[in-house]
Amino acid sequence: MKKELRRDPNNKIIAGVCSGIAKYLDTDPVIIRLIWAAAIFLFGTGFLFYIIC
Repeated sequence: MKKELRRDPNNKIIAGVCSGIAKYLDTDPVIIRLIWAAAIFLFGTGFLFYIIC
């Protein structure tokens, strides 16, 4: 089965981007959300990447 990187409308908080990435990587969405939050606060680029995704 081919994996597709898509937003997950069933498990979303803002737009479903993090949950879609977590589903693609077969991991917990909380881990992906923590990585995004760290990227936003530490590097300042996380928000830009979130909007692009």
